[in-house]
Amino acid sequence: MHAVVLHAFGPAENLRYETVPDPVPGPGQVRIAVKAAGVHLVETILRSGRAGESLPPQPELPTIFGGEVAGRVDEVGPGVDPSWIGRDVVTAYGKPGGYAELAVADVTSVHPITIGYETAVAMVVTGVTALQFLDVADLIPSDVVLVTSAAGGIGRLLIQYARGLGAKVVGAAGGPAKVAAVRELGADIAVDYDQPSWAESVAEELGGRTVTALLDGVGGDKARTAFELLADGGRYVTIGNASQQDFLPDPQTVKERDLTVTNALMLLLSEPNTRPQYEVRALAAAAEGTLTPAVQTFPLARAAAAHAALETRATTGKVVLVP
Repeated sequence: MHAVVLHAFGPAENLRYETVPDPVPGPGQVRIAVKAAGVHLVETILRSGRAGESLPPQPELPTIFGGEVAGRVDEVGPGVDPSWIGRDVVTAYGKPGGYAELAVADVTSVHPITIGYETAVAMVVTGVTALQFLDVADLIPSDVVLVTSAAGGIGRLLIQYARGLGAKVVGAAGGPAKVAAVRELGADIAVDYDQPSWAESVAEELGGRTVTALLDGVGGDKARTAFELLADGGRYVTIGNASQQDFLPDPQTVKERDLTVTNALMLLLSEPNTRPQYEVRALAAAAEGTLTPAVQTFPLARAAAAHAALETRATTGKVVLVP
């Protein structure tokens, strides 16, 4: 089969499209003919060789990234009901990763699907994460919600949910195209946080109302600016760090203003056992049309380009590889 293999840590160009042996499903496993594979920001960090406390351990090389896999079962291993063959499925635990034409997974980790492959692969991790963040944020209809990195895969789902709830929604993203995408999602206010006066624009458009819930996926200076828009008694929820720059609110300010600060990303990493129930919820939300992920596809052979685009924040929505 063809697969994208990393032999040495480094730049995106180190991802090589090559021929490797077909995987064979072992006991309790199914093999999936991959139709869509998700690309995650953390994979770009692991590929580069960087490490950190909040990151998974670096893989042994050579490796094939991509746990998020959707496709059709074409073979089963010992002990697996043959009726799985021919079924469309999705899993968050493809082995080797989904940057390949074939992947195997434990049958206990796969979900039958009736939605599109690309939608399914977007929801099984990105959708799950969005729902987990939303449960932490505990939004209510009277909230004024500010989402940074609003044009990303998770940000778009957060905006959809908050709008469906009836909350006032502010979406901040970088560049005119992304701002337009955020506006099309139904955000009440869409702003370009690459512009120096973006926070003042938000305050003016809110007309006296203040942000009660900030879901920040950027970190760094943009998070610091967004934090200043938060009302006393508000909630600051960290859901990502796309800038790779830390922002830690001053503890004294947090206390004086009665703010709630939650690092949702770290919280969820400490509670991995809740994932299966969220996977069911996320796939059901997509099937019902409650949440619709945006997907940007790249051919499997151009996985390096997908990584480069993701690293430079030149993508919109969930990045997905297709054979």
